[in-house]
Formats: sequence, C-alpha cells, structure tokens
Amino acid sequence: MPLTRRRFNQFLVGGLSLALAPVTLAELREGRDWRAISRPQSEAPEGKIELLKFFSYGCPFCGQLNQVMKPWLEDLPEDVVFRRVPVSFNRAAWANLSRLYFALEATGELERLDQEVFDAIGQRRERLFTEQAIMDWMDDRDVDTERFAEAFHASRTQTLVARGDRLQSRFRINSVPTLVVDGRYVVVGEDARTYQDLLDITEQLMDKARAA
Repeated sequence: MPLTRRRFNQFLVGGLSLALAPVTLAELREGRDWRAISRPQSEAPEGKIELLKFFSYGCPFCGQLNQVMKPWLEDLPEDVVFRRVPVSFNRAAWANLSRLYFALEATGELERLDQEVFDAIGQRRERLFTEQAIMDWMDDRDVDTERFAEAFHASRTQTLVARGDRLQSRFRINSVPTLVVDGRYVVVGEDARTYQDLLDITEQLMDKARAA
C-alpha cells in the first residue's frame, strides 16, 4: 500500500506533537523500531553512511516529515550522505510525481517549489497527477515550462524513476515516508508518536551502522 495512517495518525493532534520518552540504542527492538534488510545495499562512498528517505508527493505524511526533517538535516553528521527516493508503487499518477521531483531537481527549482508541491497536493488537494496538470501548475509559478518538459521526459528521469521503484521493491518498502539507514536498517517506528521519534530512532541506527 502506498501509505498507512496507522503509523502516522497520532503524530499531530491539534497542531501539537505528542511526547514520547526517548529510547536508547540498547532498548531499540528489532521488528518494532527497525528491521534488517536481507540484502544490504548502499551507494555511499567508503566510510560514509547512506540515509535514504522513500517518499511521494502524493503522500500527505511525507510533506509533514519533509518540514520536520529540514532543520534536522542541517545538523546531519559529516559521515552521513542523505538521498531522497521518490516511489510510485506502480501507480501511474505517482510515477508522474516521481518524474516531477527529478525534473524540479534537474531545472534547479527543487528548493523553491519542493514543499509547495507537497502542500498543493496534501493540503489544498490539487490534483497534480497528469502531465498537463503539472505543466499548468509550473507555468503559474513562472517556471520555464519548455525546459521543465525536457527534464520531465528525459531518459535520465525515466531511469531514475525506475531505479527508485526497484530499490523500493528490493528493500520491501510498503509505505511512505520510510527512512533507511546504510542500506541495512529500515526505520519501522511502531511505537513512535512524533516525527522526531522516528528521527531519534534513525540517529541511533546511524550509531549502529558505525559500530558495524
């Protein structure tokens, strides 16, 4: 399934986050806080830890986590390499959103419009699921639509979309957003009550990856 409310419907209540006592590395439980990937895979350079975030613009929870992670990423340790992986779960509409992400990245518009795309779909319910709807939306935001269309249809974009979906399948990512540490550990967070709880687990899994 593309996303699940069971993991995230308690994260924000009346605009306030629910507190959860911090969990130490020794207390992390496999199967509830994290799970191991049977065939580890990381593209990070030697000595670096890769942090992946699987997401889709079509997932409202992904937009919420995106906001929480922005300041957190500013303090990311130097040995951690962060990469976002848009996925489609074999849905044509979400595949277009993956292409949208890579086209924004290729045209240098990602920083300016990234969160706005999340908000447009997740909050304002704008249906940016077709190429025409995406191009009209970009035109309204003074994007060079001819250049954007070239990036949207580029063979590199198609390759990256397919590559992300293959990685999602290999790591058995069944919902988004999902964080993966070093191609070894998937953050599960069954008992997490805030997005910060997920990030706390992620930090401890980074320590685990360093120890490994």
